[in-house]
Amino acid sequence: MTTTLVEAEALTKRFGTFEAVQGIDVEVRKGEAFGFLGPNGAGKSSTMRMISCVSPRSGGVLRVLGMDPDTDGPRIRARLGVVPQQDNLDDELTVRQNLEVYGRYFGLSRAAVREKAVELMGFAQLTDRADAEVEPLSGGMKRRLTIARSLVNDPELLLLDEPTTGLDPQARHLLWDRLFRLKQSGVTLIITTHYMDEAEQLCDRLVVMDGGRIAAEGSPGELIRQHATREVLELRFPPGEQSAAEVRDLAERVEVLPDRVLLYTADGEAALAAAHARGVRPVSSLVRRSSLEDVFLRLTGRTLVD
Repeated sequence: MTTTLVEAEALTKRFGTFEAVQGIDVEVRKGEAFGFLGPNGAGKSSTMRMISCVSPRSGGVLRVLGMDPDTDGPRIRARLGVVPQQDNLDDELTVRQNLEVYGRYFGLSRAAVREKAVELMGFAQLTDRADAEVEPLSGGMKRRLTIARSLVNDPELLLLDEPTTGLDPQARHLLWDRLFRLKQSGVTLIITTHYMDEAEQLCDRLVVMDGGRIAAEGSPGELIRQHATREVLELRFPPGEQSAAEVRDLAERVEVLPDRVLLYTADGEAALAAAHARGVRPVSSLVRRSSLEDVFLRLTGRTLVD
């Protein structure tokens, strides 16, 4: 039977009169990668802080690893791994020392932490930097070290808050590989991100949060099927010359942006041929499959909210 590691019902977090998390229901199952996807300020990090037992809930029910964070916080934290948004490594210590010192916080013996540090440096591909200080390491190396450090206690549940923010594409893909390996080994992952490709690559299931509420829930494929079409036709025009008037009936949904028109349709090539037959001549055109980004923007909007 599937074991539920995190269960929340009507979970709420308030800061004074501001309600950052507004009564959400969440279930995370053992062995899966679960994602919280949403724009900045959606409530993702507040939810993660409650799950990691460092911020008390304001209302609702929350159980983590079968326990109540209000009464069993230390026991839960001992079985969690946490990767914060910002790396909080000790820059004056070496890579090896960062792992060994952190392991001692969990009561591991000196021999055990030395052995664990060697294992985790291999996992993070940092063995050749074992005795180098952390400060001059690249952002990708520091991020891999932060993840390796979170594994020193062999956690059952690993919480990653925006794990690849600020990394270049090569570092992001290497980090995705490390996380995929962790999931294969049986570690349950909870990930917050605002990168659509990251959510599609890593998450078995996810929720899209907006304004402290859950706007949609499901696998990436399910969300695309429910909230988008099979394909999207992008017609690009010079700024100010785009219009949906000639093509509005060629797709299930049409969206006008400052430099292009998006047609959400089951057959992008057919829609493009029909547009050309009507004399529509864009500067360029592109037929692509619908993505999680299309779902995200439909559910949360294209306007930035600070």
